[in-house]
Amino acid sequence: MSTCVVRYTIDPRKIAAFERFGRRWMELVQAHGGVHHGYFLPAEGASDEALALFTFPGLAAYEEYRQLFGRDPAFIEAGRAESGQPPSRVAVLEKLSCQAALAPESPIR
Repeated sequence: MSTCVVRYTIDPRKIAAFERFGRRWMELVQAHGGVHHGYFLPAEGASDEALALFTFPGLAAYEEYRQLFGRDPAFIEAGRAESGQPPSRVAVLEKLSCQAALAPESPIR
């Protein structure tokens, strides 16, 4: 299992554009064998950061998904807002790929 955590900077005035952006990426992750766990905003205080979490069965499945970036028309279009450009201030700040060390159904490795 390979889980990715992506941290975004967003424009708080353009939450609707970010929601459209996020929903489309959730569809693409799921359509290509992953499980998207959602987008998360801070529960307290003002912030311009959001987190996305999604999981693929393994690194090979994630790499197959990643190869579609910049090539597949659906992936290219998903990165654009209604204006044809990425939503303002939706920037990937950090991406971290993790493998489960402890999951409810498995012992510590």
